[in-house]
Amino acid sequence: MLKEEHEVAVLGAPHNPAPLTSTMIHIRSETSVSDHVVWSLFNTLFMNPCCLGFTAFAYSVKSRDRKMVGNLTGAQAYASTAKCLNIWALILGILMTILLIVIPVLIFQAY
Repeated sequence: MLKEEHEVAVLGAPHNPAPLTSTMIHIRSETSVSDHVVWSLFNTLFMNPCCLGFTAFAYSVKSRDRKMVGNLTGAQAYASTAKCLNIWALILGILMTILLIVIPVLIFQAY
């Protein structure tokens, strides 16, 4: 038997008249900032009207850099701009694709 176990067995558990208190620590989880790099890369490679995909990719990389440094506010600002540019690149790319299919079909039917 260890010395501490013997003392607890002989003396009993410590009696403290003060109530037990506990401390709770809230650890804030790091906010996730989506940088839209994959979406921007897709728009850069496949649908790049008016270089919007490339510009969105540049903003996405800036957002990722800010996030790595710890500047979440700057990362969110760049990510928001990249998202807006990606949306416009996607919309214009889809419209251009539809027009490139519809216009030749209409011309072919006219002849």
